[in-house]
Amino acid sequence: MSSGRRSAALTAARGWLGTPYRHQGSRKGVGCDCLGLVRGVWRDLYGAEPEAAGPYAASWAVVGGDDRLLEAARRNLDTVATADAMPGDVVLFRWKIGAPATHCGILDEGGRLIHAYEGAAVVSSPMPNAWARRIAGAFSFPNQPSQED
Repeated sequence: MSSGRRSAALTAARGWLGTPYRHQGSRKGVGCDCLGLVRGVWRDLYGAEPEAAGPYAASWAVVGGDDRLLEAARRNLDTVATADAMPGDVVLFRWKIGAPATHCGILDEGGRLIHAYEGAAVVSSPMPNAWARRIAGAFSFPNQPSQED
């Protein structure tokens, strides 16, 4: 991924700061959840989303099932080694070993993460080591999204 695309993704993500939390929302200034933030940044960068998100549970305490978030990231974003992730990249979190990834955000500068979570809004918060150890995958927005036939 070019530094220009990362910079554009980071600028777009910062434009969502303060957007209230709303489960399955993805409207800047109106409401979004963590996935809605990433979906909204995608739309800011490319226009239409590559696929529908489909319904998902409001609870992050999922302990089993398909790893739908990680699978969707692998289909639509470029995989980056966690150690090489930079501001503007997307990171996914798995809270329990063996559980699917259930939270995501966009890396900000200064060891921070732009994300949305219940009871708050889209924020840029410090990412402690406890969170960094739970990263399930890191991804960059592609220079050009793949075109579905």
